[in-house]
Amino acid sequence: MNKRLFLKGMVALVAVPTATLGYRSLLAGTDPKTPMADFMNSDGEIATIELTDAQWKEKLTPMQHTVLRKAGTERPFSSELNDEKRKGVFICAGCELPLFTSESKYDSGTGWPSFFDAIPNHVDTSIDFKLIYPRKEYHCARCGGHQGHIFKDGPEPTGLRYCNNGVALKFQPA
Repeated sequence: MNKRLFLKGMVALVAVPTATLGYRSLLAGTDPKTPMADFMNSDGEIATIELTDAQWKEKLTPMQHTVLRKAGTERPFSSELNDEKRKGVFICAGCELPLFTSESKYDSGTGWPSFFDAIPNHVDTSIDFKLIYPRKEYHCARCGGHQGHIFKDGPEPTGLRYCNNGVALKFQPA
């Protein structure tokens, strides 16, 4: 077992139960068809899903496919979710895994829905070099769908800005 896998497992042991207590009440009144247990495998980790590109194309709109599966970017100020202010949960448009709560959303002025924190263990990160310099990309931990990039210009308490493509999310009001 490598050190990264071990540390990720240890964080999950502590963070998942803590995080679940924090946002389970938000999820309780949303969609009864998708309780948190449906996203977990027998080890208590988020169960990943894999579909072929053809299956994703059937499931998603063309723009969702471009963003979620090809790491594209939607135009700024084009998403209705940019102005969403109700209490609720923002879920992955590809697999419906909850990614953000409304408490972490803020108006960054960038034209994309922005959050200062994600639900613990529900997003994974990688580095991309599409603009030559390295950027931290994040994606859904369940389906691997591209969501956006993380920048260090967000508000307290984290100082981070999860700059999300609105088309990659759905909103479930509380």
